[in-house]
Amino acid sequence: MKYLCLAYYDEKAFEAMSKPEVEALVSQCPPHDAALRASGHLIVQASLGASRESMCLRPRSGKVSITDGPFAETKELVGGFFIIEAKDLNEAIRVASMHPAAHLGETVGWGIEVRPVEFFQQE
Repeated sequence: MKYLCLAYYDEKAFEAMSKPEVEALVSQCPPHDAALRASGHLIVQASLGASRESMCLRPRSGKVSITDGPFAETKELVGGFFIIEAKDLNEAIRVASMHPAAHLGETVGWGIEVRPVEFFQQE
């Protein structure tokens, strides 16, 4: 079964960090990323751009309404995602725990949401 893992962070806290602080944090990520890849469970992984660069599309009165980026009532935003293959939720949690957001970045709100994918088509 496939699981979508959403990597969250506090965008404002992250942007408030100095460049050396950011570099010190992200330089710790490669070993965790490598472990995730080496597990053989990783299907795809991506980081997302800043929310200020995003747009939302919604149906309104039979047309597409386009507005500025996410308006979630939370300080945590999705900053990346990855899709993994696992036999069940327990294995998905174990695999997702290899991701840097499960080990690092507590001060910037890093965290992971693991959700089963009910339909997945790869072309």
